[in-house]
Amino acid sequence: MREPKRIVVKVGTAVISDPSGRLDVPTMTSIVEDVGRIVKQGKKALIVSSGAIAAGVERLGLQKRPSSIPKLQAAASIGQGLLVHRYSELFGRQGIPVGQVLVTQFDTTHRQQYLNARNTLSRLLDYGAVPIINENDTTAVDEIKFGDNDTLAAMVTLLAGADMLVLLSDIPGLHTGDPRVDERAKLLHTIEEIDEKVEALAGGVGSKFGRGGMVTKIQAAKIVTSAGIPMVIADGRQPGIVGRIVSGERVGTYFAPAKKSLAAKKLWIAYGRIPQGTVVVDDGARQALCFGGRSLLPAGVTKVEGRFDVGDAVDIADSSGRVFARGLTNFTSHELAEIKGRRTDEVAGIVPGQENEEVVHRDCLALL
Repeated sequence: MREPKRIVVKVGTAVISDPSGRLDVPTMTSIVEDVGRIVKQGKKALIVSSGAIAAGVERLGLQKRPSSIPKLQAAASIGQGLLVHRYSELFGRQGIPVGQVLVTQFDTTHRQQYLNARNTLSRLLDYGAVPIINENDTTAVDEIKFGDNDTLAAMVTLLAGADMLVLLSDIPGLHTGDPRVDERAKLLHTIEEIDEKVEALAGGVGSKFGRGGMVTKIQAAKIVTSAGIPMVIADGRQPGIVGRIVSGERVGTYFAPAKKSLAAKKLWIAYGRIPQGTVVVDDGARQALCFGGRSLLPAGVTKVEGRFDVGDAVDIADSSGRVFARGLTNFTSHELAEIKGRRTDEVAGIVPGQENEEVVHRDCLALL
């Protein structure tokens, strides 16, 4: 493994929270000192940190995490300042400045916002600062939410041009089962390819204080490895864990970069666009898309879900509902509902003026 020069470190809620949900300052201190050491070695580091809501819950004296969106956003608003202040204080002891960056999925799906965010991160790194990044939980709504910091960390990795993503968790990596309830669960040290078996192993493991679980970590791994970037899941409470990973020590679970990474355009289609609907296809169409390098034709479509316009991103799912691809549609949802299952030569008579034969052209389709 080549030693990375620019690393995104995601710190999970369970790592920097004690059992009561309050911030675990000693663990935060250990992580900051660890990251600080690699920065002083000349590397660039970015931190995607959970814990804002947990910090707000503590300051508000609440006994448990709220469930309503307004209360969660209020807790995040209070906690975000406390969290960043703590990071600033801890990094300040090492003479390293920090910069707070709040983002939503809108910032990664719209070109001007994307460029603005990328330039901000680049300038912060040029100044020798460590960006502290979180989703803007105080204002984000479902349509522009990443939903979890694992996915956010993966997108930040692409945005920042990083060459490694490290997810620090309270679990030492991906296991054959949940190690907290299954004593026979074994740690998987290396994942060469993320297939359905690996996804099945993710189960529903997660923390009561955060939104992320192993499922979202696998999704993050799919995003970065498809771009040719490795990812590691490791126990964030182990001393010096980040430095050990960066130096090449095999700890936790290492997800190897894909042997053939997606081209920039397809990477953007796969992960840089918010899907507006789902197109369900039959088994023949799935085979043609996955193994034949074909475009999606109306004949293979069995169901249309959601409302979308020409040029929107849509998920493509098989008959079981599993999403296996994403692409840019040449038809609106209304038009596609009219022509689904039809032969190509029938389309012109149903949708006058439509010149495209393909629902999604293969050049605008990315397998997930």
